[in-house]
Amino acid sequence: MCGIVGWIDFSRNVHKEHHKLEKMVEAVAHRGPDETGYWYETHIGFGHQRLIVVDPEGGKQPMKEMVDKNRYVLIYNGELYNTEDLRKELLKAGWTFHSHSDTEVLLKSYIEWGESHVEKLNGIFAFAIWDSAKEQLFLARDRVGVKPLFFKKHEHGLLFGSEIKAILANNEVKAVIDQQGLAELFAVGPSRTPGNGVFHQIEELRAGHVGIFDKNGWRTARYWNVVSEKHTESVEETAQRVKELLEDAVERQLVSDVPLGTFLSGGVDSSAISAIAANYLASQNQSLRTFSIDYIGNDHYFQSSDFQPNQDKTYIGKMVHALNTKHSNYEMDNQTLATLLKDAVKYRDLPGMTDVDSSLLWFCEQTKKQVTVALSGECADEIFGGYPWFYRKEDLERKGFPWIRSSEVRQQLLRNELQSKLSLEEYALNRYKETIDETPLLDGEDKEETERRQMFYLNMQWFMPTLLDRKDRMSMGASFEARVPFSDHRLIEYVWNIPWEIKTIGNREKGILRKSLEGILPKDILYRKKSPYPKTHHPAYTQAVVEWMHTILEDKDARLFEILDKSEVKQLVEQKATNIQVPWFGQLMTGPQLLAHLGQMDFWLREYNIELRL
Repeated sequence: MCGIVGWIDFSRNVHKEHHKLEKMVEAVAHRGPDETGYWYETHIGFGHQRLIVVDPEGGKQPMKEMVDKNRYVLIYNGELYNTEDLRKELLKAGWTFHSHSDTEVLLKSYIEWGESHVEKLNGIFAFAIWDSAKEQLFLARDRVGVKPLFFKKHEHGLLFGSEIKAILANNEVKAVIDQQGLAELFAVGPSRTPGNGVFHQIEELRAGHVGIFDKNGWRTARYWNVVSEKHTESVEETAQRVKELLEDAVERQLVSDVPLGTFLSGGVDSSAISAIAANYLASQNQSLRTFSIDYIGNDHYFQSSDFQPNQDKTYIGKMVHALNTKHSNYEMDNQTLATLLKDAVKYRDLPGMTDVDSSLLWFCEQTKKQVTVALSGECADEIFGGYPWFYRKEDLERKGFPWIRSSEVRQQLLRNELQSKLSLEEYALNRYKETIDETPLLDGEDKEETERRQMFYLNMQWFMPTLLDRKDRMSMGASFEARVPFSDHRLIEYVWNIPWEIKTIGNREKGILRKSLEGILPKDILYRKKSPYPKTHHPAYTQAVVEWMHTILEDKDARLFEILDKSEVKQLVEQKATNIQVPWFGQLMTGPQLLAHLGQMDFWLREYNIELRL
């Protein structure tokens, strides 16, 4: 993977101010430490930080191509999984190639098929192409938003980058949070409204969209969304098709010129990916490397719950034995988990999912010592319906995000003067309604089927991007590439229309996925109840977070209390947030995670020198 940045301004000579672009590139150096590249014309400059995964020599960027005296220049972050399919089409059209990189295929696809070429791409990507013939900048982002792309418009130009910090690194941009940004943080955070960059006037190109900037200004267009159609296949046919699509997605994502492995938690999703990968590599006389994470002392402090019924360790061992993988298990200590909360903010550019972020950052850092790429199980729960809110009638009928039930707590934490300016519950409800209204519905479905389709769309537009954002930012923070086969758009398109009674065949969550994996996974793995990403249960982590918050409470210059009521926060800390009965976000952010989130908020306000315009 890589980091990309760019600056276009038709009113000035950008090349003469190259030092500003260089600062932007330096800000995302962690995304690609292997190589740095620049390209300039008078009014435009591109910068690229490269993590080499495929074709070290042939994939250098920015990549340029001259056709009929027209210049095309590409910077690209991502990976195409149908590179060879596209290459064959382009060869038939008369193109020749100088490398086996997907970068060259991507650039020539644009030249051959124009802006509609994105519809042919299978992969994860965010890229920019300067088209000198049209004097336009073309930006595109993959269908479900695995790879990020932020931008800021100004009077005669546009700044863009893989991360917000790249835009803020240009000294013409200030880190400003206004009332809408504050509402994003406290009404719907750590998720974000699709397209919203939280910072004042910073936006994100939405997933499945392209953007064009030229002398007429900026415009965007959607090139992909799920389409609602009647599902006509039997249970057996459906299971077979799911299996075929998943196997093809995994096998396509095993292409790499650097060492590769899989994350393995012992759950259905990661076990499925690992099994398919192991079988494919075995056919080529290769062994699969697998990796897992746990926390020191978790055996002693683990407490079973409906959401987290059992630990992963036993199931991981069974999968390693069944697949004969080369396995590494990393155990994280709780002080490191707390210490890395600050680094997680710096890589995310925002307060995030606390230890769920910092543990993943550390896990990727450890895994990077052996491999540069790993396949991971994100997105399965969102597309197959693995979360509790897909099942509960009250959640389907409830108006609002099912993973945010803490609006009252969030509002109460604000300073009095901000409480009168902001209605967090109203803001969240409006964002919820916008997404519900956007859902592609199917004529003839009854009320419950419609509500469930809306729930799936809500998850695809909100919950899934939050987890994908986390996976991209923490893996890239470790200069590591994480691939997510369940995000393959062909699989998503197919599963979108599978009826609920088939999705839950056997009266099991993700029943059709489990059925499709019969004969691939051991039965006790196949029918194991869903277990989420592992979290610490050790009181040492809670204590470390409480101590951090005490330091903030004692600091007369603490920035947190420019937003939040100090007495309310103090009460939370004294009670270790055990008085909060509902999670802040999802199922994992309760108690110490809430306190850590507030600690991250204070650190972020300081570290980014945030100017509040409230």
